[in-house]
Amino acid sequence: MMIRKDWRNSGEAMEAKAGALLAWYDAHRRELPWRAPPGERPEPYPVWLSEIMLQQTVAAAVGPYFRRFVERWPDVGALAAASLDEVLQAWQGLGYYARARNLHAAARTVASQYGGRFPDSEAGLRALPGIGAYTAAAIAAIAFDRRATVVDGNVERVMARLFRIETPLPAAKKAIRSAAAGLTPDTRPGDYAQAVMDLGATVCLPRRPRCGACPWSGACRGRAAGIAGSLPVKPPKRERPVRRGIAYWTEDGAGRVLLRRRPETGLLGGMMEVPSGPWVEDGPPPEAPPLEGAWAPLGALARHGFTHFVLELDIRTGTSAGAAPEDCVWAPIDALDGYALPTAMKKVVRLALAGRDRLI
Repeated sequence: MMIRKDWRNSGEAMEAKAGALLAWYDAHRRELPWRAPPGERPEPYPVWLSEIMLQQTVAAAVGPYFRRFVERWPDVGALAAASLDEVLQAWQGLGYYARARNLHAAARTVASQYGGRFPDSEAGLRALPGIGAYTAAAIAAIAFDRRATVVDGNVERVMARLFRIETPLPAAKKAIRSAAAGLTPDTRPGDYAQAVMDLGATVCLPRRPRCGACPWSGACRGRAAGIAGSLPVKPPKRERPVRRGIAYWTEDGAGRVLLRRRPETGLLGGMMEVPSGPWVEDGPPPEAPPLEGAWAPLGALARHGFTHFVLELDIRTGTSAGAAPEDCVWAPIDALDGYALPTAMKKVVRLALAGRDRLI
């Protein structure tokens, strides 16, 4: 695979391309709640908060969560003073809950070890929980105006098409990063990083790219070859396995239901759940009720897709007036919105309440 030398080695050519993209960005930049007005550098806190939320989540979904977080916790010190339960409850519905746990841990680290000020280098940022190479580069560029190579999914797509990188992912990542690094300018690196991401999000779309609106269309090797829409080349998707389990909806006769806190580490760590047994791929799921008693099938199946598997929970119902087991609480049914329930468990709740209403 070859990359045109005039793009890789000519500083003048690279500067011209960066300038063209920045001019496009000044005219067409997206208005996002975490962005500073044109010409101003944003505070690190909203940049960090938005970048953590944007990991594996589109900007449209992040916007309402970002606004609620900054209204409730306007700076990193306020977020650090919050409890993990509060943060998880505010995060529910956004998914990938390890991000929320890392967000809280990083806020406490910044508050306690850095005097409330974020590190201003990629290396320093990467030392914080939940910050990898991409996020550190994005924060360093946008919040601190550091020349950093920012490569997310949008940037990968733009670079693969611009340089006609036909090597399938993930093997193409090294060449894509090299191409992106060669184009990153010394001036306005934060605006440039956001410009490339905006270009991928609004013009260089995964399907039907809007090449006529692209400031780089004349230099795009993928477009010239008529294959822009097929780049980057992705490996075939694997079918997700199905895991099955049993969820136990237990009421105490006083308008409360039993909830259990999941372990701090692992999938949905620290979140609340309707108690369930092990989730297995092979054979029937094992019985593991949280309390002794008679359990009746509800005749409803809660189905939820995670990144790497699909979960199916068969719902059983029962009653008990006993003490809540370890890691469990009796939660008022009319106040479940106050508990950090992930989407998978909200589906269980909705089905259980619907079945309950049918029986009344």
